[in-house]
Amino acid sequence: MLKLNSIAELRKLVGRELGTSAWYDVTQDRISTFASATDDYEAIHLDPERGRQAGLGGTIAHGLYTLSLGPKFLYQIYAMSGHSLGLNYGFERVRFIAPVHVGSRLRMRATLKAADPIEGGTRFTITETFEVQGKDKPACVADAVVAYFD
Repeated sequence: MLKLNSIAELRKLVGRELGTSAWYDVTQDRISTFASATDDYEAIHLDPERGRQAGLGGTIAHGLYTLSLGPKFLYQIYAMSGHSLGLNYGFERVRFIAPVHVGSRLRMRATLKAADPIEGGTRFTITETFEVQGKDKPACVADAVVAYFD
């Protein structure tokens, strides 16, 4: 894990990979819990037969489920201190490229793309690439925006 003691230290890493998270098991139980939490009961996420009929080979994770793992994975990749507040500021770009099947293992690679000043702090853009073990294409690529305040 990368340990950073200030916003200035993170700024110096623009253009560099910050690291990769641990592998994470995608289970039907986790997908079903996400469906319950979001009231998104699309059958391809819950019914293996419907997933097969759709040509997916079974159930797949919601794209937003995959994306929601970003903060969890960032906590594994780096730790920040020396700031008063850190906030998830949103996303610039999100693409769901390949499905994440039940039984897959997922991890995230983070690259610091930009650091821009905002009132009282810095707005960082982090490219999050969600990789599926054994697959060539990533499941999702997103430019997440995180703000740290002095």
